[in-house]
Order: sequence, then structure tokens, then C-alpha cells
Amino acid sequence: MPNSEESGTSISRCKTFIQKTIMSKLHSNTTSDYLEWDSMLNLVRKLYKDKKYRLSLLIGCGCFFGLRISDLKCLTWSGLLDSDKLVIVEKKTGKRREIKINKDLQNHIDDCYKALKTVDKNELCFINRYGKPISTQMINRYLKSIKCQYGLKVEHLSTHSFRKTFGRKVVSSAGAQSEMALIKLSEIFNHSSTLITRRYLGLRTEELEEGYNVWEF
Repeated sequence: MPNSEESGTSISRCKTFIQKTIMSKLHSNTTSDYLEWDSMLNLVRKLYKDKKYRLSLLIGCGCFFGLRISDLKCLTWSGLLDSDKLVIVEKKTGKRREIKINKDLQNHIDDCYKALKTVDKNELCFINRYGKPISTQMINRYLKSIKCQYGLKVEHLSTHSFRKTFGRKVVSSAGAQSEMALIKLSEIFNHSSTLITRRYLGLRTEELEEGYNVWEF
């Protein structure tokens, strides 16, 4: 018969196993969704109108740049305003990326900069009220809140949604060149194959084939 110490260890292991199983199931059911491009643009405008300037800018930059949240949180006003190109070394991969900044987005960046009355251009764009870098957890809480407040038709909105929105836009804009777009996205996302990129973006074969229907003879 096991002694009390052995019984306690066994119970503890069972609890740990159950907790891990529950967490695994929770994570497997909370895959982030993407935003439709027009819905994203409308959201960015509404957030700006409602004086939620940093959230407006974060979503705009996230969906236009396709960067991970760890890289978005490192952006400075100087990096976004002093050139029409953003140069960044990705934290996760160490790869250098050069991103052309859309003209309309650059105007929005400037509007947010002025609205926030930022003095130091070297300041991080995305900080909390104490002037510290905002945490990813807090950003996700904000996103969950605005999903309800603005009636967004997505089930799971998180910082991962930005990259997925970017990826879906790249593929849909490519038309008949969608397969080439997937190859480029696989490189940008650091995926080992386009199959992984398809799954990541939730793309179906039928959606890719729709790109060929835009041509006329």
C-alpha cells in the first residue's frame, strides 16, 4: 500500500496532467481569426475618431506590415515618420526586413503622432499610460473589448489576427499569381512550406482558384 507521501505525489501529478490537458484544449480552440480588409480599415478610422489613437495605429501597422507583435512593440515614431521605408531586424528570426510604408498609412501615422502630442520622436509608439511598453496580454484584452464595442464579426481577435489579415490581403490582391504570393508569404512568415502558410491563413483551394476568375477574354 502506498504511503501518504506517495499518494500526495500521485495526486499532484494527476492534477498537473489534467491542467495541461485543459490548457491544450483551450489553446487548440482559440485560433485567431483575420479581419476582412475593409472592416479593418473602418475599425482603424473609428478608433481614431474615438481618440483611441494608439490602438488605431497598432491595428493599422500590424495589418499593413505583417509583423509579429514583438516587432510592432519595438516601433518608434522616428522609424515610421522619417522615411517612406521601415527597416527592422526581426526579433524571432534575426532577419532584416525593409517595408515600404503605404502613403495613406504614413499620413495616418503622422495624424496619430500629432494627436498624441508626442515630443520625442525616439519614443516607442505603443506604450501604456505610465510610458512603459504595453504588454501583449494587455493588447489582447483591449482587442477583446473593441471586438464587442464595435461589433466585429470575428470569433477570436488577437494580435495574431494582424498577420493573418495582412497575409489574406496579399493573396487576394495577387489574383492569378496567388501561388507566387504564397511562396513570398512563406518566406516572410518564416514557414517551411506554402502548405503551412495556407493552413495558417485558413485558405481553401477554392479561394485560391477564385483569383483566376477575375480575368476576361
